[in-house]
Amino acid sequence: MGKNVTQKLIESHLVEGRMVCGEEIGLKIDQTLTQDATGTLVMLEFEAIGLPRIRTELSVQYVDHNLLQEDFKNADDHLFLRSACKKFGLWYSRPGNGVSHPVHMERFGVPGKTLLGSDSHTCAAGSLGMLAIGAGGLEVAMAMAGEPFYLKMPKTWGVKLVGEMPDWVSAKDVILEMLRRHDVDGGVGKIVEYYGPGLKSLTAMDRHVIANMGAELGATTSVFPSDDAVMAFLKSQGREQAFREILADPDAEYDEYEEINLSELEPLIALPSSPGNVVPVREVAGREIYQSYIGSSANPGLRDFAITAMIVDGKQAHDRVSFDVNPTSRQILENMTATGILGKLIHAGARLHQAGCGGCIGMGQAPATGRISLRTVPRNFPGRSGTKEDLVYLCSPETAAASALTGVITDPRTLGMEYPRFMEPETVLLNIEMLVPPAPEGELYDLEKGPNIKPLPQLEPLPDILEGPVLLKVEDDISTDEILPAGAKVLPFRSNIPAISRFVFSPIDETYSERAMSYQKQGSFVVGGSNYGQGSSREHAALGPRYLGVKAVIAKSFARIHLQNLSNFGILPLIFANPDDWNKIAQGDRLSIPDVRTAIRQGNSVKVINLTKNETYETEHRMTQYQVEMVLAGSLINLVKQKAS
Repeated sequence: MGKNVTQKLIESHLVEGRMVCGEEIGLKIDQTLTQDATGTLVMLEFEAIGLPRIRTELSVQYVDHNLLQEDFKNADDHLFLRSACKKFGLWYSRPGNGVSHPVHMERFGVPGKTLLGSDSHTCAAGSLGMLAIGAGGLEVAMAMAGEPFYLKMPKTWGVKLVGEMPDWVSAKDVILEMLRRHDVDGGVGKIVEYYGPGLKSLTAMDRHVIANMGAELGATTSVFPSDDAVMAFLKSQGREQAFREILADPDAEYDEYEEINLSELEPLIALPSSPGNVVPVREVAGREIYQSYIGSSANPGLRDFAITAMIVDGKQAHDRVSFDVNPTSRQILENMTATGILGKLIHAGARLHQAGCGGCIGMGQAPATGRISLRTVPRNFPGRSGTKEDLVYLCSPETAAASALTGVITDPRTLGMEYPRFMEPETVLLNIEMLVPPAPEGELYDLEKGPNIKPLPQLEPLPDILEGPVLLKVEDDISTDEILPAGAKVLPFRSNIPAISRFVFSPIDETYSERAMSYQKQGSFVVGGSNYGQGSSREHAALGPRYLGVKAVIAKSFARIHLQNLSNFGILPLIFANPDDWNKIAQGDRLSIPDVRTAIRQGNSVKVINLTKNETYETEHRMTQYQVEMVLAGSLINLVKQKAS
């Protein structure tokens, strides 16, 4: 039997385990990607490991999230990251050079390689035929140290694309269709592999759009073949020597199958406040908007800005609409300037922002209270925009541009104009000057630590008995943005765990942090619903609660990366054997798990006693043996130190 692309990528990097669904495997990691909102912790963690230099083929630190410098914190952290790159041997992408994912694709992506990133949208590099996975920062630090990346072998979900996209439909509508069908947890435990004749109409950057938002499906990653489209992209970047053809064998099989007829798609839009809340644009047309936002890692290509520019050319955005344009890399910005795209956008009323993540993670461009914001970003979790009472809709550049002109949500097919065509140029202006290469081996550098960079907190091993109150009970699909929000007020504290912990669960309960501090030494519990911890890979959403004393989270199910982050920092992740037991626990109930160390060593079943109601609940841990060892040790760092000694 032939192999699919996913199997070829995993097989060529398998260092431990068997390629059997559900079994733990270890993968060799070729490249790592870190961004500044997570990278400061990664560098502190790598420092704690004690190695003088990275052991990957290539690692890159990007500065793309925390670009607003309202005081010293972000500026100091940029200098710290620069010094860490020099000390440990990483590439450094300077502030303003662009969003990590498209820049990595432009300059460093190589078909057939593995990439592990401390950003959940690292999966975007699957567009080049890479096995690219988002993970917690501590796992990335371990990969930089040459250690394998461990995960349970996922299923491979083959999605066959047939037909060709009609006018006014683009790649964003393809991934929105997947979300419409399967919601935000439909890809959990799976790698999505796209194949079929429909691929011929998708450029490498179109595929980036689809692969990027595979994270919103909950998928481990998304994979595309490395074919002529990938070769064309690499050639345009002056890197055709990096090309390697990787195709599924003709008789390849998949664990699950899906088919999308591109010819039958129409413009789609995700309503607040979930990427899975998708409907046709025509169903919500006419709703008044305040903002139309173009850019982000989910629509990062020159094509996305060019199509927008051609739609608004010679026209003016509605006077009520904030028409925000967020270039995704400095190279793309230079090409927008050279080709006249930028001029068209500016003349139409665009508000230009620096190349970076910006409003996608609440760093500026926050919308008005209770007013609709159309965005080409990947996520619309509540409050992520920076406005607590936001109404963020996710859509394609075509829909966003059309709506910017009319001032209401507009199906772009109703504009009454011919669909503009944009052909990707065979060559583009290249910008590599803002990428600082690793310092030569043997040169010594000191880490530059500003006053906001604090040591990692000491984490004690798991005690024999867990006992404490349920300080918070939450519903389904709680995101890491709600556990520990992003934005200009919070993320500058990313290298100061005591300070950032003051914001834990603040979008849900502003009293939580203060209440939790009262139980920091004794310990406490959080009870969650299904898909707990979806979204961003930020490990602060695990480390912050751990600092406040959370010893266990009991939920109906967990998002993959967050479950790993909980294990990394010694928080016990438990799953209700009977989901209805979630209804029996109230906030304030006192829980106890006696002899917990023995329970998780000997099997998967863990009994939780509700002391307040005199009830017992059956729960399960679904951790691998390695994750169990982390939790027992109190953290992955503790475990590594134990083994080293």
